[in-house]
Amino acid sequence: MKSSPDRSRPGSRGSGAGSGPGGDGGAAERAPLAAAAKRAGSAAATRTASRPAARTGGPILTAALFERLDRGDFPASLYLDGPSEALKAALLAELRHAWAKREGGVQPARVFRAAETSVEEILSAYQGISLFSPRDLVIVLEVEDLGRSEKRIAALAAGIARPAGESCLALVESEADNVRKSLDPLRAACAAHWSAVQPRRPELSAWCTRRLARAGVTADPGVVDSVIEACEGDPLACFNEIDRLIAYGAPSGRLTAAEAAALMRPVAGADLADYLGAVAHGQSGLAARRLGRLLAAGVGEGALLWALSNLVGGAFGGYAKHRELSMTLGRRLGPPALARAMDALYRAEAAWKGGRADAVAVLELATRTVCAAGER
Repeated sequence: MKSSPDRSRPGSRGSGAGSGPGGDGGAAERAPLAAAAKRAGSAAATRTASRPAARTGGPILTAALFERLDRGDFPASLYLDGPSEALKAALLAELRHAWAKREGGVQPARVFRAAETSVEEILSAYQGISLFSPRDLVIVLEVEDLGRSEKRIAALAAGIARPAGESCLALVESEADNVRKSLDPLRAACAAHWSAVQPRRPELSAWCTRRLARAGVTADPGVVDSVIEACEGDPLACFNEIDRLIAYGAPSGRLTAAEAAALMRPVAGADLADYLGAVAHGQSGLAARRLGRLLAAGVGEGALLWALSNLVGGAFGGYAKHRELSMTLGRRLGPPALARAMDALYRAEAAWKGGRADAVAVLELATRTVCAAGER
């Protein structure tokens, strides 16, 4: 006689082994297993939810970023872009200084270049934690080199979204004419996004003041404003001038307005205006002497040639930094003479940039040519 299917399967619902009243002994056995699986799933979900995830804070202003750095509150990840390379370098210096201050000066930044480093190395430095290095400041330069591979961009963005420890990752994008759309995932993944745009004068003043304070130099009121005025609001020129003043004032820790004026006298606008004024009035001898003093003071040949071209271009009706002097030159020379002077400047610039003539000789010849352009 054939055995019953229920009897041939031990543990089946119809078997007597493990069956309780009502025939639901199998369900009773499975209930603890289902509960355990549910608890395990709940725990796994809790662990996943408890993993630290980067908070994307979007764009951040310079003042707000400075405030965070001053109190030692570093974003988990920071994306730097924009047209001003001088401001990017200055911000990286502020970032490194604030990091070293928080860490007691014993934790230098780790700097990588995207073209020379794999995504795995970057994430290992950013997410890795050890007894000797619980947190790191990781700086990646020229991050646009990663844009050639969408997979690398996606992998780095996913890693940035899952930071570990208290490390700070700074991604620096180089200047570009157009926005690099391929890097949008990295911008979105970073906790903060800062753009290096041309600062207004109050903001540039704050940059210069912080630079002086970092070097331990106290400047008299008006010194920073005079530097900005002399450098025409150009961040790179301002930072270079501030560093020069710091080198002078560092031994005493103080920089007076008189000392700053004496140091900046050769590059301030007054001497340059005097030189251009002599050119505008056709005083070739006086212009040559003033040109020599400017060159001896360290003013760049390119800056002087640009100022001379701007003087003549302004007489044509274009942009003029010294409008009155350009008008004076325009009244002294007619259109044909102005055209000859501009042609001479173009030829002088081409000879200088092409390496066919000495820069000082080119400037002296251009100065004499513009001064004597109206003489026939």
